[in-house]
Amino acid sequence: MISMEGKHVLVITPHPDDAESGAGGTISKWSNQGAIITLVVCTNGNKGTSDRSISSEKIASIRRSEQLEAAKVLGIEKVVFLDHPDQGLTDNDEFRKQLVTQIRTYKPDVVITIDPERKWIRHRDHYMTGRVALDAIFPYARDYLAYPDLIDCGLEPHKVLKVFLWGTDDPDTFIDIDEFFQTKIDALYCHASQMSSSKEQGYARLAKRFSEHGAKVDSKLAEPFKLITVRG
Repeated sequence: MISMEGKHVLVITPHPDDAESGAGGTISKWSNQGAIITLVVCTNGNKGTSDRSISSEKIASIRRSEQLEAAKVLGIEKVVFLDHPDQGLTDNDEFRKQLVTQIRTYKPDVVITIDPERKWIRHRDHYMTGRVALDAIFPYARDYLAYPDLIDCGLEPHKVLKVFLWGTDDPDTFIDIDEFFQTKIDALYCHASQMSSSKEQGYARLAKRFSEHGAKVDSKLAEPFKLITVRG
């Protein structure tokens, strides 16, 4: 991977906490290297609790605050909340146009998002985020006649160069996160409403998971991705 200094990165996550879990080490590493990182959170996570005493509105508010704290830990410069209801994402024109708008606004060199093609079982919001994000990247954000009204708003077409998909069943790219694993854990545990284990337990569990990929890049720990180089 070339130097990330001055590169613009757009992270598109289904829920608060998904990006930290899947790509938090890489986000922290790239931020440390000088990348300019924006996070787009597609849902408000308003169904993310088993506590029957907490309303949907309350858990959404909690998760928004948690996400903002986690973003600070990772060095993310801006967080955009689309505020779709949890479990409510759909492959439709409204959602796709929202993501095209973010891509044309922030003009990322790189997009990080979730792989929609998990096998067997997958969260519907994860699938919809990944699928619609990929469509937004290519061809919609690129094409002048896709959403021409955005041109009137000053949002010119933009070509993303590379896409990194976390949560993939078929990784081909591995990023060393040895120096940034603790930051990943710290950011993830900002999402206290979603954590069912202690920070120490979470550290051990995730260290074991990401150690499976470390040897591929001569490190102890690495995050796996499917890399797409966008052509055309």
